[in-house]
Amino acid sequence: SSETVREAIKTIQKESTEKKRKFRETIELQIGLKQYDPQKDKRFSGTVKLPRIPRPNMTICVLGDASHCEQAEKAQIPSMNVEDLKKLNKNKKLVKKLAQKYHAFLASEALIKQIPRLLGPGLNKAGKFPTPVTAGVNLEDKVNELKSTIKFQMKKVLCLAVAVGHVEMTEQEVFANVNVAVNFLVSLLKKNWQNVKSLHLKTTMGKVQRVF
Repeated sequence: SSETVREAIKTIQKESTEKKRKFRETIELQIGLKQYDPQKDKRFSGTVKLPRIPRPNMTICVLGDASHCEQAEKAQIPSMNVEDLKKLNKNKKLVKKLAQKYHAFLASEALIKQIPRLLGPGLNKAGKFPTPVTAGVNLEDKVNELKSTIKFQMKKVLCLAVAVGHVEMTEQEVFANVNVAVNFLVSLLKKNWQNVKSLHLKTTMGKVQRVF
């Protein structure tokens, strides 16, 4: 119930103020599933945009054409152009290093088809293939959209975890994010709520709070 969720958020926030960490703790939603067979059932995958950015310090790099790189520079967003990418020379180690350096990538539409040719399969292997950006789209908006988006992906295990906020957000902001995340996840499940075994909220360093 929404009361339980609100209580859990209050507890989490209280604990995090009592035990101040040197970094901004993320609040994670952990989901346990049931009556689901990852071997047989269709593995789902879906992304949803949350009302508030759950991870403000998420780093994004733009692989851009000239105009996108120019925009990125003005907005102080890390970017690389075709020449920069060519310099990596498809070196697996360097591409892997690039993939590890950022949480996600955006790429100009004109460039996206060239990425496998320029970099090999490295970004794809890391699960970080760039999100396309069309010409004329405001880059900052796109970066914020990417920072607000979370992904649910069913793998071989029956538990999932996604970032839904951080401890400096208000209770209402966290609640709104949790609400959107949970309802979206439930819509992906074959039997909706009947597939949900448990829901927990937890900060990076805090105790687990059960909400369902």
